Amino acid sequence: MRLSLSLSILIMSVATAAAAQTHPCEGDAILRAGPLLKLHWNDAASVLADAPDAPSENGDAQAWSLDTAAAVVAPVRALAGDGSFDVLEVNGYVYRATYRMRFVYAQIPDECVLMGQEILEMADPY
Repeated sequence: MRLSLSLSILIMSVATAAAAQTHPCEGDAILRAGPLLKLHWNDAASVLADAPDAPSENGDAQAWSLDTAAAVVAPVRALAGDGSFDVLEVNGYVYRATYRMRFVYAQIPDECVLMGQEILEMADPY
């Protein structure tokens, strides 16, 4: 009983420590999230404010915000070869819409090499 309790506590502490660690490319993903959201949103009829959580210089610009941290999600397999890529997820918010942005990074030590990105609105299309 005592051994299983000790083992359970050890497993929970290791899992908590692993979840608390940040990915080395987290800052890069957060920096890229704003421009990706603006690229997706901005058109001739509507634009986002220059910076998140900031008043706009243009009264027609829409306010927006981003998560302050990136979540590490399951890695994806490379399209060629046997490798895989790390995936970091950042949410962006415009009015009542939430956008999920995923940034795909090569697994190269001490480098943040962006291999791809995607943005999807979290909405029910039906």
